Amino acid sequence: MATINREFTIKSTALMTGMQSEARVCPSEKNGIRFHFNGKSVEADINNIVSTEHCTVIGNNDIKIMLIEHFMAACAVCKINSLDVYLTHYELPINGGGSKEWVQAFKNSGIIAPDNRICTVKEPVYYLNGKTHLIVLPSDNLNVTYGVNFNHKDLKNRWVSLDINKMDEIIEARTFGYLKELENLQKAGYARGASLENTLGLTDDGYTSELKSEFEPIKHKILDLIGDFYLAGCNILNFKGEIIVKEAGHTVHTIAAKMLKDKLKMEA
Repeated sequence: MATINREFTIKSTALMTGMQSEARVCPSEKNGIRFHFNGKSVEADINNIVSTEHCTVIGNNDIKIMLIEHFMAACAVCKINSLDVYLTHYELPINGGGSKEWVQAFKNSGIIAPDNRICTVKEPVYYLNGKTHLIVLPSDNLNVTYGVNFNHKDLKNRWVSLDINKMDEIIEARTFGYLKELENLQKAGYARGASLENTLGLTDDGYTSELKSEFEPIKHKILDLIGDFYLAGCNILNFKGEIIVKEAGHTVHTIAAKMLKDKLKMEA
């Protein structure tokens, strides 16, 4: 099992609820990543997804855990597959809006036996729905390309490819949204913990803060994709294949990941 050497704790605001959330992340000798809250637990698995509205939520008859995608992306980056996570709130801390703080904490705690197995797929997997598509193709190399078409000067018909040598730009990319929609989102019970530190707001002619890197919002979409796919056991960073995504989100990510799960082959 790929786990950490010693436990650590991270505390920050929860993005959706605005409540304080603390996560105690512990090594595990049991395969899988499990979230615990109020004495109940749920495993991070594609079949346990209960909602993809604004974020990825897993659950069962006992509990629901919100916004797990950034944490799962950090696990994929660090090639960790065995953890127990004890929460004081049913939504994970948002930290800086991406996965950077999780990755740093994993590395500081020490990573034991990282899972370097290669994932492959023998046949195409695809989801097509109007303007939206997600296609996975067999290939000898990893290629991930993500396209968006937002009503924004920098993000209109824009495509970005994953550069494995610039993962820092992916893990630090913040969650984002239109500033003009924030008030209505908060009235609906979402984004109550959004701030300039953890969220990049899109304005009519720019952003609410300086970009951490070019096309940061699309890089955050790639980060979400990595986290969502890891729920199906597919670590994109250990994947031999081509992934093409256009105008998608958590719902499409997880539908395609579920289709992909049974077609994956793991190689030592």
